[in-house]
Amino acid sequence: MKFLHTLGAAGMMGATAALAVVMILAPASNSAAGYVPLVVALAKIAAWILGPSMVLTVISGLLAMAVSSAFQEAGWVWAKAATGVLILEGSLHILGPIQDEARRGAGALAANADPASVASLFTSEANSLLLLLAVSVVNIALGVWRPRLPKIPV
Repeated sequence: MKFLHTLGAAGMMGATAALAVVMILAPASNSAAGYVPLVVALAKIAAWILGPSMVLTVISGLLAMAVSSAFQEAGWVWAKAATGVLILEGSLHILGPIQDEARRGAGALAANADPASVASLFTSEANSLLLLLAVSVVNIALGVWRPRLPKIPV
């Protein structure tokens, strides 16, 4: 379970970092011809790497908690689970708009894409991705450091 959890977390953070870099380095004024392939690439990264990695991380983490009574009583595990919920919510918050933009970009709206709305989408989503990366680092620190937090009675 730990290997799968680590593998999923690595994929999730890698995809999150890749999405953030692409969004941050994307040109502010982009034509529809340049915008559509960019959004489609972002959607592919989100769908093929971020989504499955997120599912693998969440499921393996919950299964590890379910099968180990030591994990069920450790305070750090519950803190890690709480930050995991934030990561899950953040990932879902990012996946939705990227997939919506990819659908719109592939359709007839691509020719009418407003460069200002594209830039604002990329800015807000890039900020969300950076926040998601920060919470992921906290989550990893909890798993490695394993601070002595109050035990949770089960």
